[in-house]
Amino acid sequence: MRWEDFRRSDNVEDRRGDPGYSGGGGAGLGVGGGHLGLGAVVVLGLIGWMLGINPAVLIGGAEMVNGLRSGGNTQRAPAPSQTAQTGAPTDQMGQFVAAVLAENEDVWSDVLPAQKGVAYVKPKLVLYSGSTRSGCGGASASMGPFYCPNDQKVYLDTSFFSDMKRRLGGGGDFAYAYVISHEIGHHIQNLLGILPRVQQAQMRAADAGDKAQSNALSVRVELMADCLAGVWAANAQKKYQILQPGDVEKAISTAQAIGDDRLQQESKGYVVPDSFTHGSAAQRVQWLNTGLQSGQVDACNTFAR
Repeated sequence: MRWEDFRRSDNVEDRRGDPGYSGGGGAGLGVGGGHLGLGAVVVLGLIGWMLGINPAVLIGGAEMVNGLRSGGNTQRAPAPSQTAQTGAPTDQMGQFVAAVLAENEDVWSDVLPAQKGVAYVKPKLVLYSGSTRSGCGGASASMGPFYCPNDQKVYLDTSFFSDMKRRLGGGGDFAYAYVISHEIGHHIQNLLGILPRVQQAQMRAADAGDKAQSNALSVRVELMADCLAGVWAANAQKKYQILQPGDVEKAISTAQAIGDDRLQQESKGYVVPDSFTHGSAAQRVQWLNTGLQSGQVDACNTFAR
């Protein structure tokens, strides 16, 4: 992928190496208090490690969702008192992330108003090492990249990219850009009002004891984010010619590797479709391709199919 000539976004908050943000004492994710079964914790943890996050966190934070399900009180994690470095980092990985974020800003600032009549509000992207705090509670590298709607920030420990290459056999600049743009896709969903509506629907499903329905909603949210990553890439390619031979194939290979069916088969030896939270390998490839081929936000309406 051609990214070296992109401008660099200043909306990067670099907490890497800052002991004030990492280590013990941070607010953890309340999976235990939310009465998640052991199997769900294992599957969600593995999926979150590979890509994204526990879907409860994506739509408001596991602490908030699990607390509401159990009737408990919820609190946001306190904001750290230290000031992180803001602006484009100077190291190569930081430069890459800032460039991809800038390209998302430039594309979505045009596409979202033109296609949906909604102004694009630029999110912050937080780089961290090991663990940090977010508006959705504690964040750790094991969770993978994620978007927190409470503070409208994307959280990324860039060691994920090394793990992604080593353990998934994936990698490559466009595959990494796909991961970042998937999280920006959740921000688009938030701006469109989709995440709050899904959260309410999941609460109703939880109250009715319909876990399969709650999972199905999570799948639709994740597949739409895959599609929106494709919409970004299609429009970036049209305007800036960012893609090189093999880029799309690498992104598709990554989407296949992180399908729920692939991950469950590897971790458990069998597949339970009702427990899917991100979608099967075929579904993830399908929706990424839908975005790539259409370049249209409306083509990504996974809730209508």
